[in-house]
This record gives sequence, structure tokens and C-alpha cells, in this order.
Amino acid sequence: MISDNRPPFGLFFYFAAVLMLGMYFTFAAVQGEYGLFKRAVVQADNTRLEQQLEALKGEISVMENRTRRLSDSFLDLDLLDQQARDVLGLVRGDEFVLR
Repeated sequence: MISDNRPPFGLFFYFAAVLMLGMYFTFAAVQGEYGLFKRAVVQADNTRLEQQLEALKGEISVMENRTRRLSDSFLDLDLLDQQARDVLGLVRGDEFVLR
């Protein structure tokens, strides 16, 4: 009988390859393109964009209200006066202008 005293390098390489593959897939699951960190960034962006959307919806409702108040069917004279002053720089005769 011939005794084989060599260390089992094949087994070592097998476990090393399995360990490296496991580390690669763990890294990809955490920091990859579809990983956990990317998911957290996407969720934060989603929350921020939803807040911006709500703010824009509020601005739109204010603009729709002002548009309705200046329409032909419903005229708000106070708003018309304010817009004429802001846009055209008009002043009534009984007012003083300080600069």
C-alpha cells in the first residue's frame, strides 16, 4: 500500500470557491444594483417626491381658486385690484407710495 501524505488541496479549493461565491452574492444583495442600500435610497427618493407632489397639488389648488375668482362667471374685485397693483403697478389717487 502506498500512503498518500499530501494535504487535500481539492477540498480546500472547493470550500474557498464556495466561500468566495457566498461573499460575492452577499455583497451583491447588500450593495448591488438591486441591493438593500439601493432600495433604501429609492424609498427615500419616493418619500421626498411624494412630499413634493403634495406641495405642488396645494399650489395647483390655490392657482385654480384664483383663476376661478378672476373668471368671467365669478369676479372677485379685491383679487382683481390686488393683481392690477402687483402686475401693472397701479396706485389709487388717495394713496401714498413710499419707496
